[in-house]
Formats: sequence, C-alpha cells, structure tokens
Amino acid sequence: MTTTATYGLRDVTRMEWHKLRTLRSTWVILLVFAAGMVGFAILVGATGPVRPGPSYDPTENLFAGLALGQLAIGILGALTLSSEFGSGSIRATFAAVPRRGRVLAAKAAVTAVVTLAAGEALAFAAFAAFALAARPGVPHASLGQPGVLRAVLLAGAYPCLIGLIGLGVAAVIRHTAGAIAAIVAVVFVLPIALLPLGEHSAVMKFLPEIIAENSLTAVKPVADSLSAGAGLGMLCLYVAIALAAGGWALTRRDA
Repeated sequence: MTTTATYGLRDVTRMEWHKLRTLRSTWVILLVFAAGMVGFAILVGATGPVRPGPSYDPTENLFAGLALGQLAIGILGALTLSSEFGSGSIRATFAAVPRRGRVLAAKAAVTAVVTLAAGEALAFAAFAAFALAARPGVPHASLGQPGVLRAVLLAGAYPCLIGLIGLGVAAVIRHTAGAIAAIVAVVFVLPIALLPLGEHSAVMKFLPEIIAENSLTAVKPVADSLSAGAGLGMLCLYVAIALAAGGWALTRRDA
C-alpha cells in the first residue's frame, strides 16, 4: 500500500523559498536592482540642477533607477517559473503538488515577499543616497514633507508588482525568452510605440511605467495622470489579471 504526501500551501511556499534563494540568478538580479536604484540616485543627486524650475520634483527624479529596476525584477518574476519549464523540473513540482494553482500561489507569495522587501529597502537607500550625493544648492526632500514618504513607499512597491506580472506572464508563455520579451514590450516598447498619440493621451497614463513616473513616485501633481491611489489600484488589477491568466493556463495545459 502506497501513500501520497499532501503538501499544504505553507509547505509548498517553503519549497519555493528554498528554490528561489538557492538560484544564483536571484542574487545577480537583486544586485543589478540595487546597483540601478542606488547608483542612479547618486548620479542624479550629483548632477542635479542648483536652480531648478518650479516643476522640479527631486523625489520623482531620484527614482530614475526604477527604469532598470523594474526590468530586473520583472525578469526575476518570470524566471521563478519559466526556468522550471525550461529545465523540465516543473514536472517533478507538479507531481509532488498536483494542485497547480497552489504552486502558482506559493511562487507569487515568495516573489512578493522577496521583491517587496528588496524594493522598500532600496527605495529608502536611494532616497538617502540622493541626499548625500546632492551638490550644495540642489534641492532634496525630507520624509516629513507631504507626499514624500508615500512616494518612497510606492517606489519600493512598484517593482514587486512588476515581478508578479512577470510571474503571471511566464505561467502563460512558459518560455524564458518569450516571457522576458513580453515584459520588455509592456514596460519599454509599448510607451514608445504609443508616443505618436501624445505624452498626455488617455491611453499613456494607464501604462505601468507612466504610472510609476507620474503617479507613484511623483510628489508634485502631474497633469493628466492618475492619482497615486488610482495608479496603485490599476497596477494591482494588472497583477490580478496576469496571475489569473497564468493560473488558468497552468491548470489547462500539460507540463
């Protein structure tokens, strides 16, 4: 008589955490993320204008590294699942945990915790690095000013949401190169392709990168952009759609 082990969500999450932290690519990507966030903050602070115009927003500008960081974390989210499809180890995972939705939920939980923790730590590190690197006369905000703490917190949360979108996309596409290409297209190519519509068109303000730039990290209001709350809500909706589509694809297609 044989017995089949039944793994709960906590057990599966523990397994996924072990997988993620033992992959070299995880630490390489997080290092790139850190270098981009802090490095760009130092560069922007050191080269910032001494007499900026009235629209200058030092908090939004110091997060220029999010352009690289969102790509790095999006790739990390995609690799969390696509690497197993590429190596074939996903079959062993599904054999141990037949409930594929549980596997995706565990991967999403681990990805969210790791990327959110890294994002928040690096957002505050970038904020401090900018202030230290700023030349005399270059304005820099303090966390006590209205909207600044909110902007820093949301700057840390944004990469986490992009990572979860990457995970959902990987569950649908199942191929590392394809999933990464999709993330690059959504984050970088789509805003460029839609530029002929105008920088302040109704469509542009709903794109993830534009939301991050004009809503999440901006302290000063940006014309024709979503509010910080609406921008965060829109990104959470994208995450929900991506993970729902990924869960549907996992349960209806062979490994």
